[in-house]
This record gives sequence, structure tokens and C-alpha cells, in this order.
Amino acid sequence: MLVKIYGSAVFGVEATTITVEVNVDKGIGYHLVGLPDNAIKESNYRIAAALQNNGYKIPGKKITINMAPADLRKEGSAYDLTLAMGILAASKQIKNEALNKYIIMGELSLDGSLQPIKGALPIAVKARAEGFKGFILPLQNAKEAAIVNDLEVYGVNNIEQVINFFDKQIPLEQTVIDTRKEFNKNLEFPEFDFADVKGQESIKRCMEIAAAGGHNIVLIGPPGSGKTMLAKRLPSILPPMTLLEALETTKIHSVVGRVKDTGLMAQRPFRSPHHTISDVALVGGGSYPQPGEISLSHNGVLFLDELPEFKRSVLEVLRQPLEDREVTISRAKFTVTYPSSFMLVASMNPSPGGYFNDPNAPVTSSPAEMQRYLGKISGPLLDRIDIHIEVTPVPFDKLSDDRKGEFSVAIRERVTQARQVQSLRFKPYNSIHYNAQMNTKQIRKFCILDSDSKSLLKTAMERLNLSARAYDRILKVSRTIADLEGDKEVNGSHISEAIQYRSLDREGWLG
Repeated sequence: MLVKIYGSAVFGVEATTITVEVNVDKGIGYHLVGLPDNAIKESNYRIAAALQNNGYKIPGKKITINMAPADLRKEGSAYDLTLAMGILAASKQIKNEALNKYIIMGELSLDGSLQPIKGALPIAVKARAEGFKGFILPLQNAKEAAIVNDLEVYGVNNIEQVINFFDKQIPLEQTVIDTRKEFNKNLEFPEFDFADVKGQESIKRCMEIAAAGGHNIVLIGPPGSGKTMLAKRLPSILPPMTLLEALETTKIHSVVGRVKDTGLMAQRPFRSPHHTISDVALVGGGSYPQPGEISLSHNGVLFLDELPEFKRSVLEVLRQPLEDREVTISRAKFTVTYPSSFMLVASMNPSPGGYFNDPNAPVTSSPAEMQRYLGKISGPLLDRIDIHIEVTPVPFDKLSDDRKGEFSVAIRERVTQARQVQSLRFKPYNSIHYNAQMNTKQIRKFCILDSDSKSLLKTAMERLNLSARAYDRILKVSRTIADLEGDKEVNGSHISEAIQYRSLDREGWLG
């Protein structure tokens, strides 16, 4: 007897429906075709034990299973439940009338209990799009899948519940989530607050500007000056995520199985990989492509601590995602694209010894060592970082001050207002939402300078030996400063402040 049952495969952040055809006929054998990987090929052992321990069995006949489309590579153990239910239906151990109305996925333990799967959210999105009635999956993934409206989602603990649902019409408890209510419930304020930071008022101002315009930023300062502390608090002043951004972010984390029991991610991600990370782990890829750290940072912050300690090849793979805000990974038979619109925050010591430009510490690095150290950061990468700011150690009187600084919630209000101004400005441009995304044409349109401002910028570039790459960056940052101040036009004070945020372009740093 031939039975068709449906599962799903995830490629990139999108799902593809897989038709599992199970045919039980005279003879002996177990044949699984359709480009399954080793985890799927081993499933017959898990299925046999799970059925045996729940009062069923794999029939002693010839079983042929085809996973269509047959030219698409399938991977993972999430098809165990799909294959098991197909075998039971094809061998007439259970009824099969309603099987084709549902997507069924889950990894089986030997006792028949179910283990969580990856990619539940994109699978649920695809199931609804293709008109399936419902989605049956492990209970641990039920909230994640139930984010999708107009789709019945049933979370189950073991295969016996699924068998009873189809064979004996014993109802399952449907998981229902009010997506907007769940989003608002999870929309808590971040743990870290700028009020905890002593002193560093100029750096806080700089971080506010970076958040308001979506600018990438690098913090340069000696050990213990507070670079990491400041970076960890940046998400607390970014505008709250919209529901659409939350769904996009949850989808990516779902693919790698990182969604928590709350279902919908409402906090902007903050990723901080170690400097020993490989380029594949950072950008994504592998034999079976998975999102890397830059995609897991989508709609959030990617923090690279001790930037020059990262391998040069790792830093160079950042260039294209920073420009295009997506990562495309190509293989012989398929191509996947992961979104990667994130804010890059990097920190670094000013020299190998850590204390270059510090008047209170001896210089322990030679000019050659300095050049090697800073030379790890290429010009093209720096081209994509709008703000360079020096962080100096906090003096004792500031550290010992018991008064709280300005709270993040107040800074976030100003940032959100500036982002709203930018959103209206760039409404005609579908791919641009904030100032950091402007190209040269838009910079010339929205950053018009009067003669005094032009003269100031020209003088600064000549006297401070600023490089040509600094010109557009200064204009972008000036536009953001103007937005924070509520000014429609960029003026000399905005230009003057933006010039301060190009430390690495000055003579004596990278030359």
C-alpha cells in the first residue's frame, strides 16, 4: 500500500515541503531514497525501537520510502516521526485519512518520546502558505511554531499521542499564541543600563549618535577603560524591535535551534564571538549551510572585542555583509541567502602593549610593532566603520561618585525620535531606513553644506590629515547629529562634532 505524508526541509531561512512516499509490498527489505543524509538513513533503528516500545512494529515486508523532490539533499533526524507515521499508515496499522492535511516533524527517542527540532518557525510559515491544516511537532517547539496564525499547531511529547490522534481521533491540545500580545510581553528592557557607567559622558554621546544613525563604531582605548562595558549597553538604547523585525530575527535563530520557550524574540540580539572564530563560523556556511554570527546578529549588535586579534581572513569576510546587509552562500546545487543587517561595534587597544597615547604609561611598542598591529585592520574594512572614538580611563573621582548617570530609557527616547525622522526621510527608498545606509547620491542630497561648513570641513581635513575615506563618513554622522538635535539642515556645529569621531584617520594612527 502506498501512503503520502508530508515533512519539511529548511534551506537558508526558508522551508521547502518534502513529500514522503511510503510503499509497503511483498518481499523483504528497507529502501530509503531521495538524497537522505546519514542521520536519516539511521532513522530505521530509532523508528523500530520506538514502535516496539509502544506496541507497534515495522512490518516484515519490503518497505520503499522516497523523499521528494529526490534531487534535494535532506538532512537531520527531524524526519523520524514523519517516516514512522508513514510506515504505520502504509502497513495499515493506523488509519491514514487525515495524514496528508498536516506537516509532521520530530526526532524520536528509543522509547517513542520526541526531541526538539530546528527551523520550526520557517516550517510553520511554509505550511500555512501551502494550505496545510496543521503542524504536529515536539512540544518544546510548539510556541515557536504557534507564532504563525491561521495554522493549527499541536505540540506532542511522544509518538503514541500522534498515533491516537490519527487512529483513534483522540484530540490533541492545540497551542495558541496571540502573537502581538506575546511580543509585547517579551518586550522587556535590556539588563544592562548606561546609568551604571561612571563618567565617559563623551563616549555615551558617541554611542547615542551611533545608535541613532545605525553607524558602525570602533572603540579605541587601553585595557580597563570600559570599552566592553559600554558596548554591552548599546542594545539598551537602540529603538525597540518592531513585530516584523522580531519575526525575522526569530526565524534565523529558529534555523539553528536557539529559540527559547518564550517563542518570539523581542530583544535585539547581542553577539560577541571570541577572536579565535573561523570565517565560516562568523559569516555562515559549511557542508550543510548554517547561519553564522553575523546573521544571528541580524537587527541587533555584533561586538568584536580586541579587533586586531581576529584573523585577517575573518575580518575581510565582513566587508560584503556590511555593505549588502545579507550573506549569500553558494554550493554546487543550491544557493542560500541569510539576512545580516547589524550594527558592528568593535573595540581595540591602541597598540600591542595597550597604552599608546596614554601620558601616564610608558610606550612599550616600537613603530614597527604598532604598524603590524594596526595593519591587521584593512582600509576597506575601516571604510565601513563610520565612527572611531578614543576611550580614556575613568579618573578616581568619577569612579567613586555614587550618583547615577543618565538612564538608557531616556537616551533611547531620543534615539527613537531620530530614527523616526530618518524613516520618513527615506520612505521613497525601500532599501534604506537610517543614515548609515545612505549611498553617495543620497549623502549629496540630504547633507547639503553651506559655505562656512564646507570651509570648516576642508580646514579639518587638511590640518588633521584626514583621509579621503573620512569625508562621506563625517557627512553621514553629521546628518545623524542634526537629526538628534532636531535640525533640518547640517551646520558647522554638527560637522565639528563629527570630525572628532575619526581617530583612526588621523596622522599617527594608520597613516
